[in-house]
Amino acid sequence: MTVTLAVLVPLLPFLGGVAGLLLGRVAPGYARPLAVLPTLFSLALAVTVLARQGSGQAINAATQLTPTGAQPIDLSIHLDGFATLPAVLVGVVASCVQIYSTGYLRDDPRYPSYAALVSLFTSAMLLVVYSGDLIVLLVGWEIMGICSYFLVGHYWETEAARSASIKAFLVTKLGDVPFLFGIFALADDAGTFRIQGVLDAARTGHIHHPTLIALLLLGGVAGKSAQFPLHTWLPDAMAGPTPVSALIHAATMVAAGVYLVARLLPVFLLSSAALAVLAVMAAVTMIGSALCALAQDDIKRVLAYSTIGQLGYMTGALAVGDRGAAMFHLLTHGAFKALLFLGAGVVIHAAGTNSLTAMSRMSDLRRRIPDAFWTMTVGLAALAALFPFSGFFSKEAVLRAAETAAEGHLHHVPSAIGWTVLVAGLLTAMLTAAYATRLWLRTFMGSAAPARPTAAEAPTAGEAGSGPDVEPVPEHTHEPAAMRWPLWVLFIPALGLGTAVGVLPDYFDGGSLSPTLITSVLGMGLALVGILVTYAAWRAATEAHLRAHVAAVNAALDTDAAATEAIAVGARRSVEVPDPADPGQILLGPLHGPAAHGFHLDAVYYTLFVRPVLGAASLVRFLDRDVVETYVRGAGLAPRLLGTVVRRAQTGNVQTYLSALLAGAVVLAVLVAVGA
Repeated sequence: MTVTLAVLVPLLPFLGGVAGLLLGRVAPGYARPLAVLPTLFSLALAVTVLARQGSGQAINAATQLTPTGAQPIDLSIHLDGFATLPAVLVGVVASCVQIYSTGYLRDDPRYPSYAALVSLFTSAMLLVVYSGDLIVLLVGWEIMGICSYFLVGHYWETEAARSASIKAFLVTKLGDVPFLFGIFALADDAGTFRIQGVLDAARTGHIHHPTLIALLLLGGVAGKSAQFPLHTWLPDAMAGPTPVSALIHAATMVAAGVYLVARLLPVFLLSSAALAVLAVMAAVTMIGSALCALAQDDIKRVLAYSTIGQLGYMTGALAVGDRGAAMFHLLTHGAFKALLFLGAGVVIHAAGTNSLTAMSRMSDLRRRIPDAFWTMTVGLAALAALFPFSGFFSKEAVLRAAETAAEGHLHHVPSAIGWTVLVAGLLTAMLTAAYATRLWLRTFMGSAAPARPTAAEAPTAGEAGSGPDVEPVPEHTHEPAAMRWPLWVLFIPALGLGTAVGVLPDYFDGGSLSPTLITSVLGMGLALVGILVTYAAWRAATEAHLRAHVAAVNAALDTDAAATEAIAVGARRSVEVPDPADPGQILLGPLHGPAAHGFHLDAVYYTLFVRPVLGAASLVRFLDRDVVETYVRGAGLAPRLLGTVVRRAQTGNVQTYLSALLAGAVVLAVLVAVGA
């Protein structure tokens, strides 16, 4: 019975998505129920599966659809704590996103196709979570990539959306190439595609090339989970609708890579080199993304870099061999990051234009959108890992695992790997608290008044607003209930999911996920340092900005009397309107510019890869058009010239033909005589 219910969990969103694609044009009124109801039913079934399976023995079921050779491909399901808990997370976030989207995109003519693709996306992730076969998992993995291409490019009228969708597709596919070879190599060593068979082979020492296999699999993980150096697609994916950002960043796609490594962790533990690569990748990702987040002005890009960093925490936990801590942080992060993205969507919707996601142009939003203010405050506190919010417990579980490895208590994990993850995790904890505080201050405490956007800042279709002439935000805004209630639903796990720290080990590998005194003091202490320093920098920047405007007013009073009043009024308004006070510039100093541009990694990729490819394409174009086609045209020119000559000889005069025949006969006779 449990297996049957588990089959229905990914099947219902799939059927809803297919029905939505088929009926979206002919019966658009059915788009919303077809999007929301199957996802809600799927969530209910996922909760039922979790309750029935509990923390007991894993459940395996499989059926072979068709023979495929020596290593059959089975439609199999594997149910344990590592599958049932993430499935519930996917269901909760997907349900909130679908409900939220009915209000956020209520006037979008492409909503039916959007909702159907979100359902297919949800189904694919659930297939990845429940799958017990690597090939079936790969199917869900690739369907997510295809759906993300269409969803990120939903606003295809804009260049940013088109470029972001193509970039996301190409970068993730770049990682999927070694990933595919890694799956084949793993199946060849283990003798099966079944995940349970692979794990049994790893435990009995039948995986003969663990380092090669692990590194190949990490290529796909780096691409799908946006880890260095294949992370650059994720910030650009913010060009898509905000609910899509919440879905991709919180519970689907980017979490798939972490989930795969957690599922196959025994294979990775066979190779210290692979763990070292994973640890270095996690450390660079955590620190680099936190610095980039501290320099961004766009809310969604701050949250995007935050996602990259939090995924670095998860991969760091996996590098020290603790998949329980990694999955715990995946669960809490899914809750508070979905909350933050949906809250950012409320901010965008209230601002009336997508151009006003820049924090430097926000104005005292805590009174205008109180639901978003209070829920996002809790979400940011969880992101900053403040006690007693959920992020504190999960992040401390990661730091505890790193501390245990650093002390040399794990024979399969070198202590250097533990120290790498621990130091990077502590430093990132301070930086995370800093950029979370900066986002909160600049979004909800800023003094800038919304300005009328220029024509170049016309709102993206569907985000909000109806054109470049968007009126300033009213003192109080009333968002649709479909956009407000999902925030409060996600508010609950963002606030209290950490209390499950004593129960979750039973669903994972046992052990303890409770924080230790050392990591708690260090982690919380550094987070508080980040908060206080950021607040002090914000106050200093704001006061310096106000002093500059007061000086401008005083300077205006020294001008001629005719212009004094106008200049003074303009100066007073300038104190109230733009507030560019940015603590990130003070905290980062000379690093602010490079960090704001992602340390120019895209430029490096353009120089190393894109430009040579474009150069090679230009060379091929030259060879094709100016060499090959010239040869073809030349080869055809000679017959055409000969045809022209022959055509001119065809006069239709019989006497001319006889004369030519006689002349030819004479010439032949002369030649024969000379030759004789």
